[in-house]
Amino acid sequence: MLSILVPTYNYNIYPLAQELEFQALKANIVFEIVCIDDGSFSILNEENQKINTLTNCLFLENKKNIGRSKIRNLLAEKAKYDWLLFLDADVVPKNKDFVSTYINSITQQSEIIYGGILYQEKKPKPEDMLRWVYGKKREALNVVQRNKKKYLRFLTLSFLIKKSVFDTVRFNEAIPNNRHEDTLFAYDLKKAEKHLTHIDNPVYHLGLDTSKEFLEKSLLSIDSLLLLIKKGLISSKHTLITNVFSISKIFLLNNLFAFMHKTFKVKFERNLLSEKPSLFVFDLSRLCYLCFIDKKK
Repeated sequence: MLSILVPTYNYNIYPLAQELEFQALKANIVFEIVCIDDGSFSILNEENQKINTLTNCLFLENKKNIGRSKIRNLLAEKAKYDWLLFLDADVVPKNKDFVSTYINSITQQSEIIYGGILYQEKKPKPEDMLRWVYGKKREALNVVQRNKKKYLRFLTLSFLIKKSVFDTVRFNEAIPNNRHEDTLFAYDLKKAEKHLTHIDNPVYHLGLDTSKEFLEKSLLSIDSLLLLIKKGLISSKHTLITNVFSISKIFLLNNLFAFMHKTFKVKFERNLLSEKPSLFVFDLSRLCYLCFIDKKK
């Protein structure tokens, strides 16, 4: 019936596995939980090994790091059952009927089901504000909001997918391990016309990067996004930032944005690393950086 799949890296996922086991047993379904650490060799894996003592649960450790796309594909290859529930390591279900809600949402038309994400209401430390603000404003959307841009609002940190569908649309292992593998996966699902359903069954995202880490990863992901466009793997119209980027080139504004990156980079960072980061500044800084690296290439 259900294979619950959790990739991890240097993270204690034993509490998550315990909760998922409890919920799956309560739902009275045939299930397995498979967790793989992607070559972190972390001391935390001593705790994660306890997963092997749980009902129908398996914890494995890769001998080398293979990256976010390959680890998810590997988990799917090891799965026994017809439905795959992917969860990131740093999430926790909001509700005690999380597993059964996903199962009960399956219909004859179902192919992919996404339950959504939440962030805790309590403000984090000042140095973690940017990730929290971005998450609450851009990711923690209700079903109505997500359905307006169904595939663009799909995140891979918690989703249910039919194994036969995943066998035809997998995570692309050829792209660099620099983020946006989920953007490409969603785009490929859209191109393949796979049926995506949004429901209200969220998880809390617990693993907040510091503002500095999140900003660095966000700019690195811009490099990945530009590569996906250059290689023709996604349309420039698929995301808002790449759509604005394309329009800026038509109206010859890209040179101005590239100049702004060099001129205002420090001021952008000062705002984004503050206690009150602006998402407008965040978007502008990424657009300017995108134009800058495009001009360099």
